[in-house]
Amino acid sequence: MTGSLPALDDVLDRMRVVAIPLHTRFRGQTVRESVVLEGPVGATEFCPFPEYADEEAASWLRATIEFGWTEPPAPLRDEVWVNATLPAVPADAVAEVLSRYDGCRTVKVKVAEQGQTLDDDVARVRETRRILGPEGRLRLDANGGWNVDEAEHAIRTLEPYDLEYVEQPCATVDELAQVRSRIRDLGIPVAADESVRKASDPLAVARAGAADLLVIKAQPLGGVRRALEIVEAAGLPAVVSSALETSVGIAMGAALAAALPSLEQDCGLATVDLFTGDVVRESLVPRGGRIRVRRPELDHELVERYAASPERAEWWRARVARSHALLAAVA
Repeated sequence: MTGSLPALDDVLDRMRVVAIPLHTRFRGQTVRESVVLEGPVGATEFCPFPEYADEEAASWLRATIEFGWTEPPAPLRDEVWVNATLPAVPADAVAEVLSRYDGCRTVKVKVAEQGQTLDDDVARVRETRRILGPEGRLRLDANGGWNVDEAEHAIRTLEPYDLEYVEQPCATVDELAQVRSRIRDLGIPVAADESVRKASDPLAVARAGAADLLVIKAQPLGGVRRALEIVEAAGLPAVVSSALETSVGIAMGAALAAALPSLEQDCGLATVDLFTGDVVRESLVPRGGRIRVRRPELDHELVERYAASPERAEWWRARVARSHALLAAVA
């Protein structure tokens, strides 16, 4: 984090907690809670998932403070191509979900959902490919839900649908390396997400040769500058993705994508379309498959409309305080 850590009282005074419903259950969530703040240089966001420990949440707060209290790196591009994100919905719901994304040429399909089968995944992927047509790009995200044998079997089963890459097929770095070796004959790249953002050593996956590219997220990695350092050190192509944020958090991800020296794949920054509302008037949603690199302003009427209950707001205030204490201890 660039600059000094602001006082806890300053952070608490600026924060507002919102709870915005989602169109479709995503990662087990039907309502997304988040903290939005008006920092000295602009709006910023803090939204680690509720189950994350304080040590992990502290990295998110580091990113929140960096983005709200300091200017981001100079952008190298003013717009970013983005992918549509398809939750693990039934095949007959695919068209309705994808209709929310304007002009996206790439779809990331969630697979390996708990309680579902490979047949469910095949039906969802098949329908997505039908809608996309032969030229659209289709990538999978298993969120570490398969073991090595399951991953190989699933990828070979889904390979006929022309996969751009498979994201986090298994949970561990060693498993990713095994899967990558087993499917080398298919020519389908393996991407690492959780093995980067949730790892004590985010570079371990690159050293192990366990992935062909990295999926990076600004908040979990501790900020835009820290994420840029990881990509440079890893020496692998990177795709910037969101952490299910409002447009304020998406702006942080867009700042990261804009600062990457090379950006070959479409980024997972179109997730505001999963929400039924937002905290800004002009949401960062795709137009013609791209989002602009810009910093939207909080709309206080919308912040009030989606305000969380007093009990949940207090829970988040306590969480911010604990995360701030962890940052202060190493400052």
